[in-house]
Amino acid sequence: MNEALPFLPFLPFALPDIGEDEIAEVVDTLRSGWVTTGPKAKRFEQDFSAFLEARPSAKGQPALPALQAIAVNSATAGLHLALEALGIGPGDEVITTTHTFTATAEVVRYLGADVVLVDIDPQTLTIDPARVEAAITPRTRALIPVHFGGLAADMGALLAIAERHGLKVVEDAAHALPTTYRGALVGTLASDATVFSFYANKTITTGEGGMVVTRHAEVARRIKLMRLHGMNRDAFDRFTATVPSWYYEVVAPGFKYNLTDIAAAIGIHQLKRAQAFCEQRARIAAHYAKGLTGLPLLLPPPAPAGELHAWHLYVVRLTDDAPIGRDAFIERLFALGIGASVHYIPLHLHPYWRDRYALRPEQFAHSQRAYERTVSLPIYPRMSEADVERVAAAVRTALAADGALIAAGAP
Repeated sequence: MNEALPFLPFLPFALPDIGEDEIAEVVDTLRSGWVTTGPKAKRFEQDFSAFLEARPSAKGQPALPALQAIAVNSATAGLHLALEALGIGPGDEVITTTHTFTATAEVVRYLGADVVLVDIDPQTLTIDPARVEAAITPRTRALIPVHFGGLAADMGALLAIAERHGLKVVEDAAHALPTTYRGALVGTLASDATVFSFYANKTITTGEGGMVVTRHAEVARRIKLMRLHGMNRDAFDRFTATVPSWYYEVVAPGFKYNLTDIAAAIGIHQLKRAQAFCEQRARIAAHYAKGLTGLPLLLPPPAPAGELHAWHLYVVRLTDDAPIGRDAFIERLFALGIGASVHYIPLHLHPYWRDRYALRPEQFAHSQRAYERTVSLPIYPRMSEADVERVAAAVRTALAADGALIAAGAP
């Protein structure tokens, strides 16, 4: 319980919304005797592809091969598998944004390639296409755009750059289900692969988990092979056959990246609720936009007209005339019983990335400035209207001249 407001429980930054259907599907899985990767994971993959392709493609987009979805145990695993399948390795460079979680970049190092970090667009906080093009060298092989907070990166410009320079594109869509770009869902664009996250705080969850989607049959085949030790037959095929089928061959040094049926059972029903979850997040975002107007805050930009914003995050930025700094603002929110977070501590500030590539804050002025002023407020479907108003009221209190006294419980 919060000392300043003992009658109100602490409102956390994020909570998953797990319903009775998810629970019943998990129980059914446990009773089935098949708890690792099997029929539920396959069903989740099929449902995920169908979900993405149910929406009409973007206008003017040519007919594309069928989408394949491959379930994995994390988005990190998915990014690693996608880059490996595309042949990224030692001597190569991969461009991505500094304004992301370390997983986006670390998978490049798994493969012995080098990461090239670039700055963001100051309005959208997504990767700046102009800086991407300026960073391309003869060693550049791939680009990882990051969709931020539920808003799509400028994929038209990025895909055009990739085409001009012969680069592979793997989208980090951990925040982007169900986000659209030019009328098409992220995951159905002309990238080589797109990777989604189902971590506990994402727009849908399996606890831990992710999904790689691609239209390239050879990329899908390689990912399926490498997600389970490089074996040419998976356990589901071998253990459910009605004739002797124990034999398999290891044809590559693969990884252990498969999604269990227990996790997939949750995902099957979370996916059915994805649109409703998105609508609830949008209502919360609209409430915030109204309730936080007039404060010394820069509010997150909405999606362009006609597009869908997933609203995974609601990121506000303190303006120069705010009475307090970012850290004090967060402390006041917590004192008022409101959880908050920061997205992100840019990679150029972390010792590994900073020291390996001799990075300096001034190289990433927009990301650095955003980081110093950024706070992510709670936004998840389990929030009631009263919860949302409570957050808005806490923000107003925290930014008031006497906010420190109120937050401390003074009369």
